Amino acid sequence: MAADIAHHVVSALPIKIALIGALGIGAQWLAWRLQRPAIVLMAIAGLIFGPLLGYILTLGLPDSVRDVVEVFRLDPVKDFGELYRPMIGLAVAIILFEGGLTLRFKDLGDARHAVVRMVIFASPIAWFLGTCAAHYIVGLRWDISAMIGGLFVVTGPTVIMPLLRQAHLKSRPANVLKWEGIVNDPLGALFAVGGYEFIRFTMTEASMFAVFGKLAFAAILGTVMGIISGYGLAWAFRRGHIPEYLKAPIVLAWVLAIYVLANTLADETGLLAVTALGMTMANTKFASMVEMRRFKENIAIILVSGVFVILTATLTPDILKAFFSDWRVLAFVAAMMLVVRPVAVMLSTLWSGLTWRESLLISFIAPRGVVAVAVAGLFAAELNALGDPYTQGAYFVPLAFALVFATVLFAGFFIAPLAKMLKLDAGDGDGVLIVGANPWSLGLAKSLKEMGIKVLVADTNWRRLRGARLEGHATFYGEVLSENADYTLDHSAFNHLIAATPNDAYNALVCVEFAPELDRHRVFQVGSKEAEDKDDDAIAFTSRGRVLTSRGRSFDALTRDWWSGWRFRSTNLSESYTLEDLYKDRGDDLDLILGRKADGHLEFIQPGQENRAEGMTVLSFCPAKDTDVARGQGAKSGQKGGQGSSLAGPASPLPQ
Repeated sequence: MAADIAHHVVSALPIKIALIGALGIGAQWLAWRLQRPAIVLMAIAGLIFGPLLGYILTLGLPDSVRDVVEVFRLDPVKDFGELYRPMIGLAVAIILFEGGLTLRFKDLGDARHAVVRMVIFASPIAWFLGTCAAHYIVGLRWDISAMIGGLFVVTGPTVIMPLLRQAHLKSRPANVLKWEGIVNDPLGALFAVGGYEFIRFTMTEASMFAVFGKLAFAAILGTVMGIISGYGLAWAFRRGHIPEYLKAPIVLAWVLAIYVLANTLADETGLLAVTALGMTMANTKFASMVEMRRFKENIAIILVSGVFVILTATLTPDILKAFFSDWRVLAFVAAMMLVVRPVAVMLSTLWSGLTWRESLLISFIAPRGVVAVAVAGLFAAELNALGDPYTQGAYFVPLAFALVFATVLFAGFFIAPLAKMLKLDAGDGDGVLIVGANPWSLGLAKSLKEMGIKVLVADTNWRRLRGARLEGHATFYGEVLSENADYTLDHSAFNHLIAATPNDAYNALVCVEFAPELDRHRVFQVGSKEAEDKDDDAIAFTSRGRVLTSRGRSFDALTRDWWSGWRFRSTNLSESYTLEDLYKDRGDDLDLILGRKADGHLEFIQPGQENRAEGMTVLSFCPAKDTDVARGQGAKSGQKGGQGSSLAGPASPLPQ
């Protein structure tokens, strides 16, 4: 009976699709929890449910067990059949378009010259050196070596972007890596197409000029198509010709159409077209850009997760064996990482404005991703179909996967320590952005600084920022929701936000705007009403930030308490001085703001979560004692374990 059920289920494709989605997103979540490269965990998931289960099926298991294993075994080529290649191609096209949406020319700043040199000079140098490595180390024909050297110019944006979020690099090297990864992806695919077209030229009587002329024409035409359609869509959005609820679906459909249309001109030129489309839309102005970017990012995350699980599941035992048994594969990977990439980067970035430290970091951070593996699988099959002597194309897949695994593992585990060693990290990012400068928020900023927490105070009024400047805080003068803030506000300096202005609606808007970037559990706001007041007309919970302080006091209540003498106090809670002692010492109506754990991470105290402050250095807002006002420590506090406690208020507070 069990065997009949398993046989019925295994024939259904939906269970395979659901499994791929669960594995991909599950790997993304686990990577977030462990702070490890997601692509490595996705690859492991694909290997387990692909070749590993495939190997288990060869062990002579009973038929009932074999049927159950077949339910969970992924064999994408067999499962999807003729849909496999076009499905991967369409997914990669959407991923590259989403990457193009992040490329705004204003973001380049002082990295502009370096990015241009990396695209124009580093790519051809890496292509030439990679070709030599494939020929002299692996022993491949020159034409196949040229295809491999061209393809491995790419550095995957699907890997670069999570790495940059993890490493907190300074803006210039981060911008170079981001732009290079997205722009080079279609270029590397085109280089491989050029090598393939050369092979076809040698097998036919067509002239080389005709073959490469067609490829160049298709690439230029595809780029122009992407640019024109990008401007056309932006114009239609601005003029109101497309309703809001249809904008994202229309763009998605148009991306697929442009990709297919450009690919009919020449293979893989569709990748160039959709990248140009994304970059064009990113640099035009229309009101729905933020929502569009979030929608595409969500789709891209799903597709990246699924595609990489699928690609690793297609590996066979023979390919995996080649990783370790063939020394030429390992030598080729070492040459690409330690010779080809560093030489190409160092030569191309001379006199580009980058320091030697930045060039060195960039030269060792070149993880390959989905495009390299997908295109390698495509051309391996195409070359194999040509017969001898092009069966050497079978090396494409093991070389691609070996290079992807090696570069991703190296970049994932060494980018952060390498950046710190070269002094190119922007800090751990565990800082707090406080929006709204007023006496209460400046007192909070001062106490956070005394606890060793980085603080950035933002306000649209220069005079209100005076107290923050006097205390030595980093400040941002301007509107944090403006386009200018996207370019000038250092987003790597903080990963928590507190909206503390008198305007509850504005606080909610700021939190909603920053929630996708920081995660919703890290954006907080003070309210306009007391926590116990219930108002059905108030801003919905889903449209605002989380409640700041353990009692959820309103802005008016916090300000009133401030002027009545309440102050911020940091206290080390321990077994000898507990939270209960703090309440007895300062009163049951004190407000807990946040706690700092032993590892330095912050935890904001929500209403009903006061007990989570035990064992941490806790910051509270409480009535001040006479001894505190005199800047002394009460005997009782000192004896009971309040060691490290302090009271904070801003210098020269300005009444509002």
